[in-house]
Amino acid sequence: MAPSTENRRLADLLEALPPTRILVIGDLILDRYADGKASRVSPEAPVLVFDFDHERYLLGGACNVASNLRALGASASVLGVVGEDEAGGRLRSLLRDADIDTQALVTDPTRPTTRKTRYVAKTMQVLRVDEESRSPVSGTAEQAMLAILEQRPFPWRSVLLSDYGKGVLTPKIIAAAIAAARSQGGVTVVDPKGKDYTIYRGVDLLTPNREEAEAATGVTIRETGDLHRAAQRLREITGIKTAVITLGKDGIFFEKEDGSHRIIPTEARQVFDVTGAGDTVVAALTFCRAAGVSLEDSLRLANHAAGITVAKLGTWAPSRREILARLGETMAGAGGKVLTREEAIEVAGRLRAEGRRLVFTNGCFDILHAGHCDYLGKARSYGDALMVAVNTDQSVQRQNKAPGRPINGLDDRTAVLAALQAVDYVVPFDDDTPKALIEAVTPHVLCKGEDWRDKGVVGREWVEAHGGQVVLVPLVPGRSTTNVIAKIKQS
Repeated sequence: MAPSTENRRLADLLEALPPTRILVIGDLILDRYADGKASRVSPEAPVLVFDFDHERYLLGGACNVASNLRALGASASVLGVVGEDEAGGRLRSLLRDADIDTQALVTDPTRPTTRKTRYVAKTMQVLRVDEESRSPVSGTAEQAMLAILEQRPFPWRSVLLSDYGKGVLTPKIIAAAIAAARSQGGVTVVDPKGKDYTIYRGVDLLTPNREEAEAATGVTIRETGDLHRAAQRLREITGIKTAVITLGKDGIFFEKEDGSHRIIPTEARQVFDVTGAGDTVVAALTFCRAAGVSLEDSLRLANHAAGITVAKLGTWAPSRREILARLGETMAGAGGKVLTREEAIEVAGRLRAEGRRLVFTNGCFDILHAGHCDYLGKARSYGDALMVAVNTDQSVQRQNKAPGRPINGLDDRTAVLAALQAVDYVVPFDDDTPKALIEAVTPHVLCKGEDWRDKGVVGREWVEAHGGQVVLVPLVPGRSTTNVIAKIKQS
């Protein structure tokens, strides 16, 4: 179906957003993922034995908020505290790779860089280990942060406070941040934590979720009337004019001081993992409001952005291109997944900069069947995003396929693949093999079916030479397009 007039209007607003300078202040977290297997119980104690395979590092906490801003096209800087340790150095490096300004980072040798290590078997988390200090930042570190916020003229247009309860957002820091944003005529938006919201008094917007709003207001939210009472209490506590409460699958509620209100329905088509959705909402909301977009339109765009995030495994920073594609999609379910070669290269580069693992596979995928679905789901489990390269109709015909193949044209094949939850991106290619495309995107993992064991996997040498791995995925017996066609002919 064609994009609606409303979607076209929102797309025009998003496309016109200038690269506004936004300062993210808050708890900077290094997310470490230890991937492996956990299939046996230790003989020493009733615990799982984790067979470590590899590790990867991602931006977490306020860093992930900044990553979301950068992906949307904002100019993002971070102000926070890191330790004088290996984790702090790695966090700085990841931020620079993601094109996030680190000049405002403060080093405090008395506290560790916050690091969360998640032990993951396939897609299941079996253990999390936190290394952190939750004590309020004080002394030299706090003074260094205040000195940055007291600069006049203030170098940033608006401020986003990302509170994860690790001690960075002290009352002094919050007050200085509000004053700094006001000096520029900008906005201050908070993703809050804890029960005491009096510390946020003077900000322009807060984005608590349902549970956080309940804890801060003492109002149990079960129905619309409860939302009104919670909104009124939030306004009383913080002085905000419009209260915003995110409701997960139920959308986003906002109420103005005159009592007018609305619930913006969720834009999620698939919900795979809600991790990081709040970061996406507050980043998109802040960027839009800083650029002068109305609150309601800002929330609608934030909702569309979060709809992309929750369809991914783990945190995800949707790009402006992804949201524009979602708003202007022409096939239900595609959701901006179908890329050109140039877009695929751009996406691969962004994933690499963010420390995410890209899985790549290819094929004709002519008549999709259960074997394909099983294969793609297994392939997706080896990384953070699955890119599927699909032969064009002409490429299929040159591969000595049976007469009349492909049965389904390229547009149909890409649309069906894009509708699968396991598939993040689909890229058509016209060459006889995907070799050139593989070399252009350089995936971390190259997957093929185990029936290719003796055929020679195209791209193996390139991927392995660049530190990646090749995985031969077990296939479901008796499932193939050829068998499906044969059954149809026999019926």
